[in-house]
Amino acid sequence: MSVIADRNAPPMSPPKAGAAGLDGLTTRGLVVVVALYLVIAVALPLAAMFEQSLRTYDFELADVEVEFQLADGSWGQAHTLAYWQERTGQVLNDGLRPTARTRIPLAKLISKSDRTDIELFRVRDLSDDKGVILFDGTVSGDGSWREVERSGLGKVLIRPVSHLTLENYLYYFETPSLRWSIVNSLAVSLFTTMIVVPLAFGFAFAMTRSAMALKGLFKTIALVPILVPSLLPGIGLVYLFGNQGPLTDLLMGESIYGPIGIVIASIFFTFPHAFLIILVALSISDARLYEASIALRATRWRTFWTVTVPGARYGLISSAFVVFTLVITDFGVPKVIGGGFNVLALDIYKQVIGQQNFQMGAVVSMILLVPALVAFVVDRRIQQRQVALLSARAVPYVPKPNWRFDTTMLAYCCIVSFFILGILAMCQLAALFKFWPYDLSFSFKNYDFDRMDGGGWDSYGNSLRMAFYVAIIGTTTVFVGAYLVEKTRVFAGGRWLLQLLAMMPMAVPGMVLGLSYIFFFNHPDNPLGFIYGTMAILVLCTIAHFYTVAHLTATTALKQMDREFESVSASLKQSIWKGFRRVTMPVCQPAILDIGIYMFVNAMTTVSAVVFLYSPETTLAAVAVLNMDDAGDIAPAAAMGMMIFYTNVVARLLHVGAGRLLGRRSQAWRR
Repeated sequence: MSVIADRNAPPMSPPKAGAAGLDGLTTRGLVVVVALYLVIAVALPLAAMFEQSLRTYDFELADVEVEFQLADGSWGQAHTLAYWQERTGQVLNDGLRPTARTRIPLAKLISKSDRTDIELFRVRDLSDDKGVILFDGTVSGDGSWREVERSGLGKVLIRPVSHLTLENYLYYFETPSLRWSIVNSLAVSLFTTMIVVPLAFGFAFAMTRSAMALKGLFKTIALVPILVPSLLPGIGLVYLFGNQGPLTDLLMGESIYGPIGIVIASIFFTFPHAFLIILVALSISDARLYEASIALRATRWRTFWTVTVPGARYGLISSAFVVFTLVITDFGVPKVIGGGFNVLALDIYKQVIGQQNFQMGAVVSMILLVPALVAFVVDRRIQQRQVALLSARAVPYVPKPNWRFDTTMLAYCCIVSFFILGILAMCQLAALFKFWPYDLSFSFKNYDFDRMDGGGWDSYGNSLRMAFYVAIIGTTTVFVGAYLVEKTRVFAGGRWLLQLLAMMPMAVPGMVLGLSYIFFFNHPDNPLGFIYGTMAILVLCTIAHFYTVAHLTATTALKQMDREFESVSASLKQSIWKGFRRVTMPVCQPAILDIGIYMFVNAMTTVSAVVFLYSPETTLAAVAVLNMDDAGDIAPAAAMGMMIFYTNVVARLLHVGAGRLLGRRSQAWRR
């Protein structure tokens, strides 16, 4: 039965002004809230870190005057500390560059001969902020004279004055050991990229161009490294190729500690990222192009170079930039297996944790931000140039069975899978052996984490809690933010700013973001400083770190929905948020679940973003792996890493089950 519209019927009335106004106010308010979160979680910490990278410290000895009491009770002539230092010839700070934490006792600047028979001194601070001298840990205050007995000179501390200059950067590039970290990072990143991209391409090629068996199994194995922290492959390689490893001879006298180990472990944890990108690129192919190639009697080799590779070129380029960025910004692999081979991410850790030199750590962070930012910008430009490869008339490519080719691809996938599973199996065996390689009897003593120096089982519980909070809060924030950008039409400037802020975290390495939180949230004038050292700051940082990928996932799902949904909702005088709850969320339910599991898994495995932010009460499982490895408890570290892996496997299974259960109701339209 057809329905004919009545031309004389009144036009559909717009929604009530009150409802539209309320929707507009709600939308504007939510845009401000989400944008404010990203400003606080990303933009302001990065700005604080940049400011700290420019901050240098030196001693203004001319701003402090000292005089002593004469035998007759009168006071002698006052001299500046520059005068006293010249008399002693004392080298300040033992020749090291002063930092914010550097302190010099006053007794160190006045020689013993000048202090002989003098019982009482007077000191005053003439600096602008009256904050150079510390008496019992507090500043002098008003710049007036303060009397100090000779025995108390060691308790009067002089601290440096800060300036904003480029000296930190100049010092970095003038120091060979620091400068070489850039070369080392670029070298291992480029070398790893040149290995991973062809490996991943071959694996994806087997999935899409062959008719071999067990494709689902091999695809699952290829994605396994995503479920483990980047520390774990380093531990597995130590057991396999270390001094007591069964495969040490394969290195032909070379050590696994250094660039060799970093490259092999980086191949392990970056492989699935490259594989997924290239798999999508190869899956989008038109069978008619291959039919035309056959009709023109082109060889398989010529078809490969003229049809397959050009069709996947954007995927190959994008995967190369992703792998390069992951390797150059990774901290876990070089920390476990890098040995004395310095890289940028490891330099940040050494400067901050080892030397407490936060300003130099900020400098290295800003330098590390440059290649990551360049790779991100170039990748985005290339993606913008990508054109549609499938038209409405395209025919999906279905590979035809070819015994020789399928067998070759199956053998190749077996080799790659053996590499992935071999490292994991070695970690699990090491966790179960009593004492490798001398006592290979099985025992669960390595799982007694409470006896180790890593944080115990409480660390594992903290990780579960944090991952749950990140999954719930992060998914809600990301999806609402993506909906505001894609589906609302008010506050165009605010939505543009929100989209810009949402893309920022992609170019910020985890260690850089974590260090920036120290400068921002640990500042005494920050009203949000109360969250420093709590679970809240770990959740805030982790969500921000992985925000961009989740945001892109949400916007991709929302783009697939016709804009008419919002128009119809408005015509029916319904709030856009009612349509969001009853239409948008059910339709996008698979994407919401994908964002949730992505957040959960990465929260369980992340190390770099939280290594500077945890407290003794909020130690995480991945951080416990790092701490136990540092303490020499390598087998327990492997055990904790495998616990993270098994937890993520269970989470993935629950994700699949939840998707199927909820999909029966919300996704029936797809069937």
